[in-house]
Amino acid sequence: MVCFLVSSAHGLRAALPSAKAIDAFAEDYLSVREARGFNRNLTMREALGVQQSFVRKLQPTLGKQVGYKVGLVSREMQERFGVEAPVRGVLLEKMILQNDAVIPTNFAVRPMLEADLIVVVKDKDINDAQSVLEVAEHISDVVAFIELPDAFIPTNPPPTGALLTAGNVGARLGVMGRRLPLKGTADFVQALADMRVTVTDQTGAVLGRERGRAILDHPLNAVLWLMEELREAGIKLRPGDLISLGSIKAMPAPRGKSVTVKYEGLPGGSIDVTARFQ
Repeated sequence: MVCFLVSSAHGLRAALPSAKAIDAFAEDYLSVREARGFNRNLTMREALGVQQSFVRKLQPTLGKQVGYKVGLVSREMQERFGVEAPVRGVLLEKMILQNDAVIPTNFAVRPMLEADLIVVVKDKDINDAQSVLEVAEHISDVVAFIELPDAFIPTNPPPTGALLTAGNVGARLGVMGRRLPLKGTADFVQALADMRVTVTDQTGAVLGRERGRAILDHPLNAVLWLMEELREAGIKLRPGDLISLGSIKAMPAPRGKSVTVKYEGLPGGSIDVTARFQ
């Protein structure tokens, strides 16, 4: 296999799979079929290089970058994928749908549903934040979000965190719902950890419950982790960036149902988001 080189954040150069292999990886994703993989294990540095090329090949179809996603935010999921920290991907414009969106049955190879949460960057000073309270001071809004990732990477052998990263952490679609202005106060920050997150179907049946702290013990810890990760790559968050903080509750995406995720206990009232599956 012919390889090419990419510079890392630390000045080293990592050998990536061939351009042909990455083209095929992107083609599989866009054709909604299981990816063929790369016939070898990737390091995380190589995976981030593949992700960069992979996303670039998606942009003519899915539009410009609008933000980032953080994945593997629980110890259980990190152990499952053989990593010791979360992983990151990017969000593209046409991945983001609006509240009450109708989702086709064939949107993904292995469709998943995650009760997630988005925050919107208010200003560039967020890049200097050192605590969740300082992060909150530079966030404009918190937004109810159902992420609809796709486990399109091969499952035999079991995928690694690096392969997941190469595939942009499975980013496929997401539905943005109601939002609240995020106030940079200790009370609001505590409420984000304590908020009750409930997933229900159209009959009101509860599909899952969790607390905000399911994301790295506090949702805004995902932002702190992402900033450090981006800093090592020479990247800064920008005003308007959307950040998907990670899965609070995950399950296979249903068929023929509507799913609503409600977030309760935040100052200013509850927020919610609904996705309707064909």
